[in-house]
Amino acid sequence: MMELRESILEGTLKAFNQKGLKFTMDDLAGILGMSKKTIYTVFRDKESLFLAMVDYLFDSIKESERQVLENEKLSTLEKIRAVLGVLPESYREVDFRQLYLLREKYPNIYKHVEERLETGWETTISLLEQGMKEGVIRPVKIPIVKMMLEAALEQFFPERYPDL
Repeated sequence: MMELRESILEGTLKAFNQKGLKFTMDDLAGILGMSKKTIYTVFRDKESLFLAMVDYLFDSIKESERQVLENEKLSTLEKIRAVLGVLPESYREVDFRQLYLLREKYPNIYKHVEERLETGWETTISLLEQGMKEGVIRPVKIPIVKMMLEAALEQFFPERYPDL
């Protein structure tokens, strides 16, 4: 069942990349080569599918971060660089700006995207603290760096901050 769920989520990302929010369950079924009925046995509707896709995307990014952290061949500085640029290879094609469009049609999912963007900074912060302790990066004020990183991510939501 988990493989089916993951397969559907990967297909959802493909459909999302091709048509944005406007893809239909028929489009998804065609991409996956399975019936809509099979998809609906795992996800009750398109909204639950989108919510799961958002979590799947962010969880995959966290998994990539974990792999960077566990790589003993990388120095602290290399880990910092890798974590700041971490994005699983299969998601490099995702147009994250499309996630902004969730706001109107799926406000609960949009709120969830915002929450995921604003949390989960522990890995990055601990690496920055370790880098300062080791002297490989100069001392910085962590809250300011966190604010800068969040502001950079918010660039994916151009309509949210039209003056930027």
